[in-house]
Amino acid sequence: MTQTRLAPRIHDTPPPPVRTGRARVLLRVLAIVSCLPYLSLKIAWVAGSEIGIPDGSALLDHRMTMALANAGTVLMDGAVIVLALLLTQAWGRRVRAWLLVLPMWIASGLLLPIMAGLPVQLLVAAVTGRSPASADSRAFLDDWVFAVVYPGFVVQGLALGALFALYARDRWGHLWKGALRDLPTSPTDPALRTAAVAASLLAVVPATMHLLWAAGSTAGLNGTPATDRADDFYALQALDAVFAATAVAGVLLLAFRRTGGLSLKVPLALAWGGSGAVACSGGWLSVVSLAGIAETADLPTPVMSVTYAVQMLVGMLVVTLGAYFFVERAAAAKTAGPRP
Repeated sequence: MTQTRLAPRIHDTPPPPVRTGRARVLLRVLAIVSCLPYLSLKIAWVAGSEIGIPDGSALLDHRMTMALANAGTVLMDGAVIVLALLLTQAWGRRVRAWLLVLPMWIASGLLLPIMAGLPVQLLVAAVTGRSPASADSRAFLDDWVFAVVYPGFVVQGLALGALFALYARDRWGHLWKGALRDLPTSPTDPALRTAAVAASLLAVVPATMHLLWAAGSTAGLNGTPATDRADDFYALQALDAVFAATAVAGVLLLAFRRTGGLSLKVPLALAWGGSGAVACSGGWLSVVSLAGIAETADLPTPVMSVTYAVQMLVGMLVVTLGAYFFVERAAAAKTAGPRP
């Protein structure tokens, strides 16, 4: 009986030689240094400090919950340092693909909304002449905390994103060369198209709700989002809808290939960034809402909870389709023989 070999994993490709240079070293330093303000504050809060937390903040009423949450976010930001080292060291070339790609996708999903949202918030503040933080957010933390931490997130995203792009080009760049028209037909194409349509239909739910909230509707909202919106609330809701549309555009282009001359990098980048942003923002909001630090009036409504849950589902479906796509490309590349 003939045995069928399973498709090889992406990491089966022999690791390329390590490339070093001043640019990568500088990016690594930037990524690590930009983590320090956030890590310092979080470690201080875990140790019991109240720096940056005003009197009367709800954070002071949930010390154990916040200590656990802060410890978790210390680990998350510490992972950025590990990733920066992994992407620039020889041992990083031997790491299995999923052990690198999954944390990078999560990091992208958490940082992209901040990288895109902070300029939007600053623009709105410049136009309106008011602080981008709402009265509710100021009640939780002092304004200077946001001014110190959020620029660091932007630098983290830019530095880590550039390092990953260079690393991925060296290790897997052959898998996304060419245009959409160059993709061969595959027995899995019908399944890819079906899943892409399913993801697109699901994305209608969060996209519609975010657009309604961006337009001023209070449908499905309660508490502070419904009664005390900051000026930038509407712009950020529109941005959330854009991320959902980006994920859908990427996966539909990849599945149906109507724009044949388009570089393969474009739909892959759209699917990567859009899926990460919708999944991780939905996941983060769900976790924060379940942490138990919000007042009863500010707890998410069923509509908000469903919106966040569907966001996670859409993002995970799109990134799963991307993973299958790359596994298939890796198998085809290996069958074709070594790269010249």
